[in-house]
Amino acid sequence: MSTDKMSAANTAKKSVLVAVGVIENAQGEIFICQRNSNQHQANKWEFPGGKVETGETVAQALARELAEEVGITVLACEPFMQIEHDYGDKHVTLAIRKVTAFNGEPSGLEGQPSRWVAIRELEQYDFPEANGPIVEKLTAAPGA
Repeated sequence: MSTDKMSAANTAKKSVLVAVGVIENAQGEIFICQRNSNQHQANKWEFPGGKVETGETVAQALARELAEEVGITVLACEPFMQIEHDYGDKHVTLAIRKVTAFNGEPSGLEGQPSRWVAIRELEQYDFPEANGPIVEKLTAAPGA
């Protein structure tokens, strides 16, 4: 394939900006959800969040998505890391924020299985490939 055709193929690929929340409770556990069987990366576990809509900041999108998906109100969050990942059929940019304060008790409002997991146990769950660096950073932290 020529360079011009490869560039055209790359620009035609769907690109998505996703706000992702790493929600930690007072016990040092992380809240995760399982993706539905009809979603991209079906049945894998993930850190909740969703697509950033036009006109939204990452923090605004994260607050909206976490309210809709897991029923919490984000009071404070801070940048944790950013990941670029190409799945072949789409390119995702994960803008990950650590949720440092929230109201409510998260649960799977869309019927998805969800749970609190000790950081040291995160590696036992099947996450999408793009989430690997998040798990690595969390488990490498002191006290994990």
